[in-house]
Amino acid sequence: MIIDKNIDFTSFFLYDIVLPMNKQRAGRNRTLTVSPEEYDAYRKCIINEKDFSSFSLTDITNSLILGDFFSAVSKIPHNCVDLLIVDPPYNLTKNYHGSKFNARSDENYKEFTSAWITACLPLLKEGASIYVCCDWKSSCVIYDVLKNHSIVQNRITWQREKGRGAQSNWKNSLEDIWFATVSDDYYFNSEAVKQRKRVIAPYKENGIPKDWDENADGKFRLTCASNFWDDISIPFWSMSENTDHPTQKPEKLLAKLILASSKPDSLIFDPFSGSGSTLAAAKKLERSFIGIEQNEEYCVWALKRLQKAEEDKSIQGYYDGVFWERNSRPN
Repeated sequence: MIIDKNIDFTSFFLYDIVLPMNKQRAGRNRTLTVSPEEYDAYRKCIINEKDFSSFSLTDITNSLILGDFFSAVSKIPHNCVDLLIVDPPYNLTKNYHGSKFNARSDENYKEFTSAWITACLPLLKEGASIYVCCDWKSSCVIYDVLKNHSIVQNRITWQREKGRGAQSNWKNSLEDIWFATVSDDYYFNSEAVKQRKRVIAPYKENGIPKDWDENADGKFRLTCASNFWDDISIPFWSMSENTDHPTQKPEKLLAKLILASSKPDSLIFDPFSGSGSTLAAAKKLERSFIGIEQNEEYCVWALKRLQKAEEDKSIQGYYDGVFWERNSRPN
């Protein structure tokens, strides 16, 4: 696809000025909150892309950049990223606390997608991996663009149990993540993302459990991860990772991508960081990271999450180096 260099891609978003708000919450609600004093302190720690003509890798590693993606990404050194995780705006009309993304034609969304992928590619190492999140409506467009710029390896479909359903259509409870690589020489660690599942029909051979073990908590089998995930919980009010971001991804989901496709010394890049889920998961798993986010309030939320991750390394659903089925981990 040929990209029109005269297009102003900032026009994909409509901006309003929205001040940070403190909501009244129930006592048991663990959704992240930021006081006015914290907000002022965190905002001073944000790197503003407008203050730099270019970035050195040292300046921005393990940092979050505030600014327009297309401007900020052009200032990042090339050939430094091992893993690209992207959760772009889906082709839906959505208000992101002051910046509104409007649904558009498939062709227009394809142009937007091709533009940000093209902008990211120079940053990637030869052995880098790419994951792109999408819903059913944008999935075909994402694939169509990815296959022209990378080697598509697989499609992950994950079940998102949230929402009350629809009156005139099927409830949308699945989303996709496209997995691609820059080359055929890439890193993938299947051992790091195994899942511990309860055994429903335990089979024994000569009286010995076959491929499963039993303890006081039940019967479990350690299985290889497939490309269908039904063990993911969308963050909600009783989870400490929850924020007010309208499309927040779970840390457990991101942990799977990070552990499968990066090493401890890898650099992870998230160009649409939102409230910082990728960055928080990367920090908890001792990976380096760079993020870009255009909303200052989201940047503040992300920085507070990163500070909390200094002490609390826990990821819901991931314990003792193993991913557990939803609601199956023993107490």
